Amino acid sequence: MGLLDAMLGGSGNTSNAGGFDAQQVMALVAQLLQQSGGIEGLLAKLQAGGLGEAAQSWVGMGANQPVSGDQLGGALGPDLMGTLGGLFGGNGQQASSVLAQVLPGLIDQLTPQGRLPASGEANPLDALGGLLGGGSGGGGLGDLGGLLGGLMRR
Repeated sequence: MGLLDAMLGGSGNTSNAGGFDAQQVMALVAQLLQQSGGIEGLLAKLQAGGLGEAAQSWVGMGANQPVSGDQLGGALGPDLMGTLGGLFGGNGQQASSVLAQVLPGLIDQLTPQGRLPASGEANPLDALGGLLGGGSGGGGLGDLGGLLGGLMRR
């Protein structure tokens, strides 16, 4: 069973891998995007870290290329991963492992036309806010769990 499968099992058990639960995973992603300068900044960091081809596949219309936690941690750097892991009671390796499982599908969902949104288009981070319960679309843990569960089954 994967880390996110355990976290989303509905039992409320958060004892696995530092105790990240579904809300913490989305908060982890939100922190990563904020600290990276949004999706564009994150993609630039991944490009500079040698994961540009994989990251572009997440935005594009084709299949999403997987990355490992080690690859993602290496591309984003141990300082950022350590900070993100520490914010949620874990460590950098746990954060990079979780993000490696979630980011390909999440970036794909936030760029549904196979490209970054142009000026004036809806901000994909608003969709993330809605999933966290901050939007007007009625998002929340149910939507969040459904999205994460769907991402993990791909």
